[in-house]
Amino acid sequence: MSSLADVANLSDIAKGGVGAKSASISTREYLQRRSFIELNARERAKALFDSETARELAGPFDRIESPWLAIQGVTPQADDGCIVMRGTIGGNQAVVIAFNGAFQGGGIGEVSGAKLTAALDLACRDSENGKNTSAVLLLETGGVRLQEANLGLAAVAEIISSIIALRAHAPVISVIAGPVGCFGGMSLAAGVSSYIVMTREGRLGLNGPEVIEEESGVEEFDATDRTLIWSIYGGQQRYNQGLIDVLVDDDADQTIKTVNELIAKGVPPINRSEQVDVYRSRIAALDPSTQWEPESVRSFTSHHK
Repeated sequence: MSSLADVANLSDIAKGGVGAKSASISTREYLQRRSFIELNARERAKALFDSETARELAGPFDRIESPWLAIQGVTPQADDGCIVMRGTIGGNQAVVIAFNGAFQGGGIGEVSGAKLTAALDLACRDSENGKNTSAVLLLETGGVRLQEANLGLAAVAEIISSIIALRAHAPVISVIAGPVGCFGGMSLAAGVSSYIVMTREGRLGLNGPEVIEEESGVEEFDATDRTLIWSIYGGQQRYNQGLIDVLVDDDADQTIKTVNELIAKGVPPINRSEQVDVYRSRIAALDPSTQWEPESVRSFTSHHK
């Protein structure tokens, strides 16, 4: 079901003011839409593919589980919370990797990291051999899984390297839809992808609010203040800052269409992570002696895009 917050924002949506992909729709149409967020990770991945083309690789029946969780009293999951599917999207070869935010907060461990890296490397190999294969990352993750910290950190490094290798041949698209968001090392992975797609409900950042509060105190960041959290990490703010490419509503059809369009668009002329001088100039223009409010950041970045 749609949340009260969704209903409260209907007027903005109807005016097309929420983001680049918002359309003028009626309240009835909005409430009857198919939510992308409410789909589970496997359903999200399958929804992106052309009909009858999706095939899951290294699935739950292969029982490739983390060997480290059980010895720490955590029940492992048969797919380690990482779903890998291969098929076509808009007639183009693609691989989709989705993280299950309901399992260990979508955390990256040895097995899930290896599955993602292998999928990207195989897509890169096919692309180098003339069979361009795009990758779509459905990121619902808090970053490295604490129970596998060192292995998870190593996995993130490998993932970033594999994304950079593939993006030279075919688009790598990160989609951040649900409220789990994308944090930690995986936010770095999203940052080096070709395109980033977010919903208003999604969150993107390196350190999460709970981490900041624990390290610096509630005076620095109140992790219970949801308005503050989304005004800093939320999709609308990240879109206004120019840190993501497309802002979509929580609409499965709109998300699918956007992914299709970005795959058809191909490799961007320059990747965001290569625009070092642009971001250095933004940092240089900031005044660290003042306390920046989310609205001030939005205004500042809109004038420095």
